[in-house]
Amino acid sequence: MAAALQPVRGTRDIIGDDAARHAHVVETARRVTALYGFSEWQTPIFEDTRVFSRTLGETSDVVTKEMYTFDDRGGDSITLRPEGTAGVCRALITNGLTQTLPQKVFYQGPMFRYERPQKGRYRQFHQIGVEFLGPSIPLADAEVIACGWQILNELGIAKDVILNINTLGDAESRDNYRTALVEYFKSHEASLSTESLTRLEKNPLRILDSKNEGDQKLAAGAPLIYDHLTESAASFYANLKSALTAFGVPFIENPRIVRGLDYYNHTAFEFVTTALGAQGTVLAGGRYDGLVEQMGGRPVPGIGWGSGIDRLAMLLATAPTATPPVVVIGDAAGIKIANFLRAKKIKTELSFQSGLKNGLKYANRLAAKWAVLVNEDEIILKNLDDGMQSSITLDDILARLSK
Repeated sequence: MAAALQPVRGTRDIIGDDAARHAHVVETARRVTALYGFSEWQTPIFEDTRVFSRTLGETSDVVTKEMYTFDDRGGDSITLRPEGTAGVCRALITNGLTQTLPQKVFYQGPMFRYERPQKGRYRQFHQIGVEFLGPSIPLADAEVIACGWQILNELGIAKDVILNINTLGDAESRDNYRTALVEYFKSHEASLSTESLTRLEKNPLRILDSKNEGDQKLAAGAPLIYDHLTESAASFYANLKSALTAFGVPFIENPRIVRGLDYYNHTAFEFVTTALGAQGTVLAGGRYDGLVEQMGGRPVPGIGWGSGIDRLAMLLATAPTATPPVVVIGDAAGIKIANFLRAKKIKTELSFQSGLKNGLKYANRLAAKWAVLVNEDEIILKNLDDGMQSSITLDDILARLSK
């Protein structure tokens, strides 16, 4: 016998309780984002590779090491999407929506990155996210963050999560800060990792995000961006914090949250938890006012976040319980009853087991409270909790079930 086929490393089947948790996260996010006025968009799972190489940086780890990229039969370079923002911004341009702002977008679906699988991280993973395109004021940033906070609250996991915020300033602030960082790290050049030496020339802010222990010790003494903000950037940040307080969202300031690419500005934030072991990010985002223009559109400010469904699902205390069905036992004679109950929006299963005894066993396995026993002459409604049963008419069955 041939060996049984297994899922590809870094992928998994989402079934049973995992599927219930996954669906609960998506349904909660869909409901909450709708309260904030977000509309759901679906973009393709694969895009022209330039959609991601332009936006994530040609030299970034995602582009150089983690993207699933291939040439299709027509010779075009195609990439499975590694994140959601670039596709949404591409869709904004493609569909001529840069003239119809603001646009508030919710998305959900699978993403793909070739990286080492670990707890809560897969090569095919799933995300929810929002993008708010158009406004350039701190109130928009605060509302986007508040929307994420409400989702975490309604999932019952906010108690395990803390919001970290930072500012990246405006372009002038970042230039000033970059100069200060280069000066500082050059004075410690001999202690930097090889990777950070490369970043020192190309993108010194990325050194602050290094995972190397030596780099982290150096970064702890690096200058802070707060000392290099322009007056307008400092005002933006102060107004963001005031708005978050008005929304009732608790936060701490973390000057080490950075975004390496130049189209990011002002707000950067992460919701982090230690409930999954080592500190992990469960929802993160920031402001990216230069992204749409970099992709070939006109300048459109944007703010958004993404969150891993797989990690959120792991934080749920229990799997959501499904509504138990009414089980109809009676072969073909039960079809009329099943049709009637389903038309009334009552979850109903037909028993495909042979005989009454096996049908009742099936109903118990489904944790059903009610079974409808049907033959040609009679309909019997049976309460599976106490074993009581009585003859009933089709007209009265709804009234009895509601009691």
